[in-house]
Amino acid sequence: MGSIFRTADGAGLQKIWLVGYTPAPLDQFRRVNSEIAKTALGAEQTLRWERREDILDLITELKKAGYQIWALEQNEKSADYREAKLAGKTALIVGNEVGGIESEVLKLCDKIIEIPMRGEKESLNVSVATGVAVFKLLE
Repeated sequence: MGSIFRTADGAGLQKIWLVGYTPAPLDQFRRVNSEIAKTALGAEQTLRWERREDILDLITELKKAGYQIWALEQNEKSADYREAKLAGKTALIVGNEVGGIESEVLKLCDKIIEIPMRGEKESLNVSVATGVAVFKLLE
């Protein structure tokens, strides 16, 4: 998560929502998560973030606020991330490195994008994939 905070800050993103068991910069007792702090190098202190328990509720709220909901996921409905063009407020969902994004979440997304893989492995580390996609989308 620390790498994602640094990437988000470097890209000028406005906010990160942390959902479910995703680690946060501060724990429930407001203690600093040293692993995130070590990698984020202070971005966790300058970038707005919020912990949420239920992603479905968050998606509903974001849609009501005028956000497009995009997912970064390999899927039969996904489009090449290099062809995607942002238009207005967009929230990008990145999922678990092993399990990906749940199908019920994908059904609520306005767009699913993926990074085509050329090698033997089917995916990138989630922080690397986030960085690749975010900076390309902001071009």
